Amino acid sequence: MASTFHLSFLTLLLIAFPPISASNQFCDAGIGYGESTCGFSTPSQSKILIKGGTVVNAHHQEVADVYVEDGIIVTVKPDIHVGDDVTVLDATGKFVMPGGIDPHVHLAMEFMGTESIDNFFSGQAAALAGGTTMHIDFVIPVNGSLIAGFEAYEKKSRNSCMDYGFHMAVTKWDEIVSKEMEILVQEKGINSFKFFLAYKGSFMISDELLLQGFKKCKSLGALPMVHAENGDAVDEGQKRMIELGITGPEGHALSRPPVLEGEATARAIRLARFINTPLYVVHVMSIDAMEEVAKAQKSGQRVIGEAVVSGLVLDDSWLWNPDFSIAAKFVMSPPIRASGHDKALQAALSRGVLQLVGTDHCTFNSTQKAFGIDDFRKIPNGVNGIEERMHLVWDTMVESGQISVTDYVRVTSTESARIFNIYPKKGAILAGSDADIIIFNPKASFEISAKSHHSRTDTNVYEGKRVKGKVEVTIAGGRIVWQNDELKVVPGSGKYIEMPPFGYLFDGIDKADANFLSSLRAPVKRFKSTP
Repeated sequence: MASTFHLSFLTLLLIAFPPISASNQFCDAGIGYGESTCGFSTPSQSKILIKGGTVVNAHHQEVADVYVEDGIIVTVKPDIHVGDDVTVLDATGKFVMPGGIDPHVHLAMEFMGTESIDNFFSGQAAALAGGTTMHIDFVIPVNGSLIAGFEAYEKKSRNSCMDYGFHMAVTKWDEIVSKEMEILVQEKGINSFKFFLAYKGSFMISDELLLQGFKKCKSLGALPMVHAENGDAVDEGQKRMIELGITGPEGHALSRPPVLEGEATARAIRLARFINTPLYVVHVMSIDAMEEVAKAQKSGQRVIGEAVVSGLVLDDSWLWNPDFSIAAKFVMSPPIRASGHDKALQAALSRGVLQLVGTDHCTFNSTQKAFGIDDFRKIPNGVNGIEERMHLVWDTMVESGQISVTDYVRVTSTESARIFNIYPKKGAILAGSDADIIIFNPKASFEISAKSHHSRTDTNVYEGKRVKGKVEVTIAGGRIVWQNDELKVVPGSGKYIEMPPFGYLFDGIDKADANFLSSLRAPVKRFKSTP
């Protein structure tokens, strides 16, 4: 039945959108930009042996073979011998690593009057070409309803071609939302909820709601996440820029400086400490915010700082480009910062202050970005990165000697799996783990370009950057989906991964609460004075 659907789907595509060439067809309804190479043939599956590579996990690396059968890693050891019915891949001189897990993605997201251009098929196809084999997307409520939002994203994700999970955003608070959070955690496999401190008038929530959300998350064993910018101050900053006649993309960065990210990060951290709940700060983009995360960690607070690729490798100089179409493609929130913040964030990642790397992949094409040609406030916020992340982290962090190969696996895959409680099913090359594997050639190099990427967007914020290291093979769920610069993916082959509550960040929270209560020495029994 699956193959029948596959053939009919391809036939319809060929009729509606004739291919550029026999080997060059984009992997989303025939719509693409440049010379994408993405096919629809059924990926190979069943039995795979990866020979002679250096197997790298977050804790260890060794030269070994990896044997995969029916989507699961069966054995990891030297000199495995198999029969003729096994596909053998030679990884000699290369690294064999867990596929990447991108913890921060927005596919098919309705935002700022439009929808991000990569859907769950095109975005995931791009991810697979870049060595990422799972992502976690953010479900946006529908009219405040979490369940309605979840159902909408279930529909959006039906054409997935790799495994995925969901975070849930919370944009209002009442007893219905509280009950929906329980249902999502207990029945739907969601263990994280995001609270926006920015985007006044749409997603932004108050401190009162944040406290209620933190309390509920803690009771459910779900991890609260925050987008930390002071939305009220950003609104004031935007008005100030317009009054000064600054309407171009540079106004976006100027209206929301690092101090506003630092303030909101500090506030969220302190409120999390008040509730005694772990906290995950998404896309830390500035020294200001990073230092707040570091200070909290030093005091013993459980705070996760997430880096994103754009913050690690770009600076804001592009926003001043005289060509609007170039400048606008770099608009995201929090903004890409001035030179110097990138190096500080790299150092924080190498020291473990920032524990993992996502992308905040939320792509809009040139036409959509042009909505704000006369007013930066109308430029849809978002940049690409889901396909480029694994390569850019290697080139920026490993090639420079800032992190080891094992740390590379940790920040691109294993830590995501641990935080969101799906390790070692994901994020490891171990017997019993899912066969999500990449073969990485550290000696290869290539140039990033919108002409060759697999996203549906017509621009790339990393355009022209030449990177050392290349994902040569991607195996997802035991299927070879990327090999010889060719994608072989099938709509609907991805699986929704449920993520259970009470991950490792919650270990000992109950004891800390008990110690706090015993330390209060209250209530004090007092004698009532007589008049």
